[in-house]
Amino acid sequence: MSKVVHEFNDIIRKLRKDLFGKGPEKIHTVFVENMAVSTLYGNLTPTEQFISRTPDGKEMVHAARTRMIQDVYAQSTPDGMEELVGAKLMHLFSDIKVEENMAVSVFVFDRNIID
Repeated sequence: MSKVVHEFNDIIRKLRKDLFGKGPEKIHTVFVENMAVSTLYGNLTPTEQFISRTPDGKEMVHAARTRMIQDVYAQSTPDGMEELVGAKLMHLFSDIKVEENMAVSVFVFDRNIID
């Protein structure tokens, strides 16, 4: 199971690095029934950290990070993710706590993963 978690985290890290120019420094993922719950630490680029020093900047970084991730997953599932867990991705719920530089993503699949 730990190999699957590691590969799942690598897929998430690569997508975010390609999208934002920086992937999370640490990812912790657990599989629960038909969900993968990932907590991501160290997400923000130095530019995003600078922008988020003001309330408006913090809101802008939050909105960009959450909307972009949800839009990317809505357009297409990252290569290899569904094959890895043996289920189809149905929904992604994602949020980031800018001041903590921590994000959580909940991936909901069409059936239990890794039975």
